[in-house]
Amino acid sequence: MPESRRLPGSLRAAIGIVGLVLLIAVAAPLLAPYSPSEQLDPVAARYRPPGTVLQAVHMANDRWRLAERVERVENGLAVERLGRREILPAAQVLNLTTGGVADRRVFLLGTDKFGRDVLSRMIHGARVSLAVGVLSVALALTLGVAIGSAAALGGPVADSLLMRTVDAMIAYPFLFLMILLSALFSPSTGIMILLLGSTGWTGISRLTRAQILGLNRREFVVAARAIGQTPMKVLLRHLLPNALTPVLIRATLMIGNLILLESALSFLGLGIQPPTPTWGNMVAEGRESLSQGWWIATFPGALLAVTIIGFNLLADGLRDFLDPRLDPRLEAAQLKPRDPAMLPPS
Repeated sequence: MPESRRLPGSLRAAIGIVGLVLLIAVAAPLLAPYSPSEQLDPVAARYRPPGTVLQAVHMANDRWRLAERVERVENGLAVERLGRREILPAAQVLNLTTGGVADRRVFLLGTDKFGRDVLSRMIHGARVSLAVGVLSVALALTLGVAIGSAAALGGPVADSLLMRTVDAMIAYPFLFLMILLSALFSPSTGIMILLLGSTGWTGISRLTRAQILGLNRREFVVAARAIGQTPMKVLLRHLLPNALTPVLIRATLMIGNLILLESALSFLGLGIQPPTPTWGNMVAEGRESLSQGWWIATFPGALLAVTIIGFNLLADGLRDFLDPRLDPRLEAAQLKPRDPAMLPPS
């Protein structure tokens, strides 16, 4: 029984990294400790370092006040807040207990200039950034495969027209094109997905066309046409399944690239606009206050880097696993000495 092929180490590591980030994005409402836009007390909570714990006092007017320390006293609650101490009457505190108050806020990764929890915004930002990357690549993959297939099988006129269009789009710098379109449309999440997906298909279309042209005269394709299969059936059953491996590897690599591009546009103020959290606009907000809150840009930037590395490793691992020429069992079989009894007589 043939030995099953093991997953390369880079692929296992990539699956772990990408799977963890995807899990964080999918389970964001369950994992985030607070709402990404929550501002209970912007004055007292702004620029709090990682690990800060503040007591949350719920006032009778339905407002919240955050304090470094609270203490139950005879006539109410003693609150230490922003370096000052004051006494709040018991009738003004809704969550009063025998030891102080019943609520608190723990900021594991600190807060930003508006007092919002950085960890919660990072987790919800993972959902937005990954949605942009994955859905944009899905749109680009659909357009690229369709246009590349049409160019390869549509005859010389269609091939020339479609490929010259692709060449014209590739000739224009992609980043400048995205900056122009972003400035014109002021993108939301949906518009950003459409912009990235509708402009990122050119490389996929060229690769699909090259793969199909290489397969079009292979024996199994010629045999399928000889038995009367329609061109569409030949494409769907024989050409695309054999052409998609390098295309899918390129698409996987594109996910990290498009996440980085969306973050760059958000960093420049041309991507998804606040208060919607993305890693790019969180880094941009942190850049303005590095001396007061280094953590605001550091943690989202680190998670962005890890995610891009994960998708790049996933693309490399898929190439190593799916390319039969890189199968170590094949190399071992080629290097194995042949049995002298099997050699032809001299």
